[in-house]
Amino acid sequence: MLSVMHTDGYIFEAREKLGARIVELRKAQNLSQRKFALMIGINRTYLIDVEHGRRNIAFDNLMEIANGLGVSISELVANIEYKG
Repeated sequence: MLSVMHTDGYIFEAREKLGARIVELRKAQNLSQRKFALMIGINRTYLIDVEHGRRNIAFDNLMEIANGLGVSISELVANIEYKG
């Protein structure tokens, strides 16, 4: 059985990968954090935290981000696995 600390490490790693994917897609569309956050109706500080893997993102916000980037949720989270 994995310890909580070890499991949390995997979760943080998955959050970091998701954040990096969001940054990649956002920058590919030449969108600043500010512009993208305004476009999808979320707080810029929240977006920054998501992009750095510091937030446990709500499903509704995940949907807004994917929609704002013009991708499906499955495309957004492709290759991000939880190994807990």
